[in-house]
Parts: sequence; C-alpha cells; structure tokens
Amino acid sequence: MGILANIRNDYSQNILSENNVLKNPIEQTSKWLEEALHHKIAEPTAMNLATVSVTGRPSSRIVLLKEINTDGFVFFTNYESKKGEELAKNPFAAITLFWKELERQIRIEGKVQKITAAESDLYYNSRPLGSRIGAIVSPQSKQIIDRSVLEAKAKAMENLPENEIKRPEHWGGYILIPDYIEFWQGRTNRLHDRLAFSLENSQWILNRLAP
Repeated sequence: MGILANIRNDYSQNILSENNVLKNPIEQTSKWLEEALHHKIAEPTAMNLATVSVTGRPSSRIVLLKEINTDGFVFFTNYESKKGEELAKNPFAAITLFWKELERQIRIEGKVQKITAAESDLYYNSRPLGSRIGAIVSPQSKQIIDRSVLEAKAKAMENLPENEIKRPEHWGGYILIPDYIEFWQGRTNRLHDRLAFSLENSQWILNRLAP
C-alpha cells in the first residue's frame, strides 16, 4: 500500500470526558481556542469551511474564524465567491478546527446567514489598507487573465484617501449558527474521545460517540 499506510502517530496528551467539558459547546469551543492561542499554535483560527451546491456537490476551503459569540461563529469573504454563491442557495455548512499540536479537532454544523452591514463595516475598517484594497479589486473565484490584472487595480488605489476606500457591497461577514458541535480528543490506541452536542428544542444534548 506504500509509505502512507505506514504512517502512525499515537495520541496521549489529554483526555475529554463528560465531567470536564462545559455544558455549552460554544463556550467549550472558545475554551479550546484560548488554549490553542496560549500554546502559540500557528494559525489557530484557520478552519475548513465546507459548502454544498444545489446539485449536492461539496467543496471546501480554509478560512479564518474572526469571532465567536453567543450565537455562533463569524467569518468574512466575498459574497460573490463560489462559497458565497453556494451559501446563497444552500445556507447549511460545516466548519472544522484542527490543532494537531494539542491533538484536538472540533466539527461544527449549522445554518449560515449574513451579519449586518454595520458589523461588516466595523471589521472591514479594522483591516490593513492592503487587505481592504484586496477585497475591492479581487473578483474572488472568477477567472482572470493573470496576476497583473489585480496588481494594476491595487496600484491604482494605493494613493486614494483612506476614507474613499470603503467596504464593497459584495464583501462582508457571515455567522454560522450551530445545531451540532463535536469535540475530538486524540487518545492512545485509536480509542479517541468524541463528545457530540446536538441542539434539540433550544437545549444542547450531549452524547459520547465511538471513535
């Protein structure tokens, strides 16, 4: 089967039990993220976002988690990108956070909706100038002739007054409102800990899953 079949790692850093997990899985996610930040893990907010087209074809990509609040998980992107177009037609999505250094993974599923324009403006205006310009000039996911097209547009905007560089309507934030959150902690002999929270009648129900 080749060299890949021989790659094996055993996991033994931590345990995850019903007794040490918080009762609210959004708060538990925040706790694990804080621990990832404390350990100075590279790109701790990087998460895989999976969307599905109207034909049932899935696609995924890495985006950055920008906020966790009581309602869910916030990220930003171009509304006219592939993921934006798919979310407009099928608002259900899944995200995965993985921190190999802590042998941990979180899977989150739910419904996605746009945040308010004011919230998107607030975050957009906090970004570095180059990132703000990039959001304007890039027709994300669309075909372009070559990179020079983007560079020329960005160069033309560099000397504009900053107050003229405003958030374009096609760019902003989404929030994934979860109804399922699963925590995975690596354990020895592949007997990993998996605790799953499902939202039922506005209450989070906890169950242990087999690894």
